[in-house]
Amino acid sequence: MLARNELKTSVLRMLLSAINYYEIQKGGAGYEATEEDVLSVIQNQAKQRRDSIEQFKIAQRQELVDKETKELEILNAYLPAQMGEEEITKLVKAAIAKTGAISMTDMGKVMGALMPDVKGKADGGLVSSIVRKELTS
Repeated sequence: MLARNELKTSVLRMLLSAINYYEIQKGGAGYEATEEDVLSVIQNQAKQRRDSIEQFKIAQRQELVDKETKELEILNAYLPAQMGEEEITKLVKAAIAKTGAISMTDMGKVMGALMPDVKGKADGGLVSSIVRKELTS
């Protein structure tokens, strides 16, 4: 706020509001969000920005795409470093071997074993697509 960065101030206020809303939804005034809860809220906000960017591109609203992109960059600064595809693929192969999965019908088992390892470190959609690719090949 002291730096007079209006966009960053706005994003951080929105994030605090989202965290407060999450706490109210979870347990009312006495509930305090854990670090994992806060990370989840930040990820949800970042996902909303990515979805908005796609919709604004379709609507050809470049000024809104630019605004949402800047907001997403600010949110990403508060998220842990994301895993690369190679690293996710290694974890997927290990999860497939661990669960004994052989077809797409076993995708739920693989995702269940895999998500605790990648939660917060990788996009769920990317993980899902890599699992799907590995199970069909």
